[in-house]
Amino acid sequence: MTIVDSHCHLDFDDFAPERDAVVERAHAAGVGLMVTISTRVRRFERILALVERYPSVFGTVGTHPHQAHEELDVTVDELVQLAEHPKIVGLGEAGLDYHYEGDYAAQEQGFRTHIAAARQSGLPLIIHARSADERMIEVLEEETGKGAFPAVLHCFSSGAELARRGVALGLYVSFSGILTFKRSEELRAIAAEVPADRLLVETDAPYLAPEPFRGKRNEPALTAKTAAVLADVRGWNIEQTALTTTENFFRLFNKVPRDALVTTEAADAA
Repeated sequence: MTIVDSHCHLDFDDFAPERDAVVERAHAAGVGLMVTISTRVRRFERILALVERYPSVFGTVGTHPHQAHEELDVTVDELVQLAEHPKIVGLGEAGLDYHYEGDYAAQEQGFRTHIAAARQSGLPLIIHARSADERMIEVLEEETGKGAFPAVLHCFSSGAELARRGVALGLYVSFSGILTFKRSEELRAIAAEVPADRLLVETDAPYLAPEPFRGKRNEPALTAKTAAVLADVRGWNIEQTALTTTENFFRLFNKVPRDALVTTEAADAA
């Protein structure tokens, strides 16, 4: 079995003491490829350092909604230019987060800038959506009316309507360790209904470690824990889940070369 962690944050300080070991444990656990996600364009050099160090790690460029007010000077052209690096394979994460008090106007401005960059570059946008379902649907439908763009609703924990409308617009839906939590029955019901060709899995590490590791630091090696629960709710075996989500990943992140995927056999040999 080989699987992809489509969203983690290896540049965060949580991993500083042992990044080599984290990547090695991921490979040993069957995670053959990781995408480390940008949260601040002005710290993009951290992402570049990682993708250039590890062959199986790719990256994105973008501004998280929590930092949107700090980086409103980031332009579409700048994002597109930075994304020309061969190992930068997506944009974001950007989006709307109404869970905390914040500058929601700045979030939306930044989100629309990233959408325009995704539309122009053809690279997928990693969308952060939290407690903002209604407005997210409005923005997505309005922006898609200007021209389609590839995207994924990452770490999905929203309502069924956002999932349904997102899929109708051509988006993918990615599930994290939240899917494994005991009180996530509604989320598991949504995961059971998302079309098979739109499903991804991720860790969002270092956050949201799946059961039975909830509350501890998450890392890419634990991607399979979420995949196992996804398999259960879909009525699949783990091999089918790994194959389906990995094929979906390469379809969406089509800049990533397939030969970058580290197979279990290659990891064992190393």
